[in-house]
Amino acid sequence: MVRTFCIANRKGGVGKTTTAVSLAAGLAKSGARVLLADLDPQCNATSGLGGEPQPKHPIAVGEPFADFLFQTNVPNLQLLPGCRSFASIEALTQDNPEQTKRIHEQLQQESEPYQFVLFDCPPSMGHLTQLALSASTEVLIPIQCEFFAMEGLVQMIEVIKKIMDAKPEKLEFGGVLLTMYDAGLDLTYEVEEQVRDFFGEIVFKTVIPRDAAVSEAPSHGLPVFDYAPRSRGARAYTELCMEILGDD
Repeated sequence: MVRTFCIANRKGGVGKTTTAVSLAAGLAKSGARVLLADLDPQCNATSGLGGEPQPKHPIAVGEPFADFLFQTNVPNLQLLPGCRSFASIEALTQDNPEQTKRIHEQLQQESEPYQFVLFDCPPSMGHLTQLALSASTEVLIPIQCEFFAMEGLVQMIEVIKKIMDAKPEKLEFGGVLLTMYDAGLDLTYEVEEQVRDFFGEIVFKTVIPRDAAVSEAPSHGLPVFDYAPRSRGARAYTELCMEILGDD
């Protein structure tokens, strides 16, 4: 069975795209066949893996993914590039039942060759993110270790639960990931305690530390494993991959 992750948070700057890219690369390096689909109009996941934004999004126009796929520098990892075209974005954000059904069918069919599919979503709970959620088996929520970490999460969880209720046994919480973890700050421990108390066992044991290498890697079109394989960030994302693979 294909495991499909929606990487989502309605807040920006929480390490969502970094996690999507790093997790996809790490799973691919384990030998799994992985597809990373960039649904964020900012296209940061696309540029972060050395790809180029496309003039139209294949999901919006219903064209085969094969015509758009970009083979990254990581064996086994293919990228479905994002798109900044207003027309494509508007088409994807329309709440049209017929189109939604068509997109779900296409995503299901196109996902079959892979063991993991990851959706990098925009920082919102709009139709694009809800579309990815309804097409996924698991939702992974990165949370930055900052004062406002929990802000807006209640509304986000309400949206996720509605989709879970509409598709029972289809979508589950894949995990909550603490990012930008600074062990030198008391606030970090306070946020961690609050998040673990609120979410319980679905919080990953792995935490992602603040690490310049993680921030620099995308500007070179590389995942952190290839840019700085001995960095703290690379080690942390390796541990995250091991946690996820251990759930199989």
